[in-house]
Amino acid sequence: MSPHTSVLLEEHSWPEVETALEGGTRTAIVAVGSVEQHGPHLPLIMDTLAGDELARRIAEELGDALAAPTIRPGCSGHHMEFPGTITIPPETLMDLIRSYCRSLDEHGFEHIVLVPTHGGNFAPVNTAAPEIAHEIDANVIALANLDEHMALMNEGLRDADVEYEEPVIHAGAAETAIVLAVDEGLVRTDELEVGREGEISTARLLSEGFKTITRNGVLGDPREATPEAGEAILQKVTTAYVERIEAERDAAK
Repeated sequence: MSPHTSVLLEEHSWPEVETALEGGTRTAIVAVGSVEQHGPHLPLIMDTLAGDELARRIAEELGDALAAPTIRPGCSGHHMEFPGTITIPPETLMDLIRSYCRSLDEHGFEHIVLVPTHGGNFAPVNTAAPEIAHEIDANVIALANLDEHMALMNEGLRDADVEYEEPVIHAGAAETAIVLAVDEGLVRTDELEVGREGEISTARLLSEGFKTITRNGVLGDPREATPEAGEAILQKVTTAYVERIEAERDAAK
């Protein structure tokens, strides 16, 4: 690691990045977030906030990685009925991902890890990752299994003794818990209200839009969230992703 101890790429000078690369820091973590509605109680930046936090934690846990700036916005067309949401086409997001990977590869990073934190970004990440992997020398690792990601978040809730399951996660207990853990002041606690609960078709959400399912943009009950649950979720996802990254880096040797 360079003399500057932060794992955030953007906080380093170019000589510090060069020194880090020469010293064995060869993995870059790239979160892929969004700017979109998360109910009346959470900020539009929730998915990017989660991406920033996960990328930082993963890089710190690995010990030989840097966290690149989170990509934002993302593919959020299904939230556009809610003011403030900013969306880009999947092709644009994939071009951004390719540009990130090409840039990091050119500088000498040997492993580039893509971590989507917004559901609409998982498919574009899974499409772009193998394509760019054929074009560059770096090993591209896509941690983009949406079902697995949501399962880890629900496990985190249970680890913190929150007995609440969210079939599809958006602005409910899990995501509210994450924001409480990262920056409690960003949660409008006087605006917490239950949204649509129970089984929901993700295909319908994506094709018809969130407002056809939930008037307030919330799935689940954010009132179940606690800061402790947010910390448990972040740790659960970080641990699982670090194990996966280490296994894939070893396999690429």
